[in-house]
Amino acid sequence: MITELAVERVAFACGGCWNEWSTDYDVQHWRDAEGRQWEYFSCDGVPVASPYTPRGAAPCPRCGRRWVGRVLARRIVPPPPGETDTPREEILSGAGHRPERHGARPLGASAHPQPDQPGPPLHEAPRPPAPRPAR
Repeated sequence: MITELAVERVAFACGGCWNEWSTDYDVQHWRDAEGRQWEYFSCDGVPVASPYTPRGAAPCPRCGRRWVGRVLARRIVPPPPGETDTPREEILSGAGHRPERHGARPLGASAHPQPDQPGPPLHEAPRPPAPRPAR
């Protein structure tokens, strides 16, 4: 049984090149028939290991090294309403109910603004501007 649904924004900071980034993960807490609690993560709909463990550490988009994340923000997804006075709409035609939702653009896990980078990594010299083509 699902006991909690949430979206967690996870921050990463690369100790190799000092790049910083963040990614949103969907998190489910689940209790099995024996009463044990489990935590499931997914990113863009794909099941992944916990980003808080070395096994699920994300690769740095700049240098590829892997770093364990830390929670930056969290939003609980409320469970389905049970009370009769909770706002809700009955779905009368399954296939025809809000058909535009099927064509909606996927919301990517990294589609939010990323942290500003302070400049080139400490071990890298600034790059000269690219030459302009001759006219």
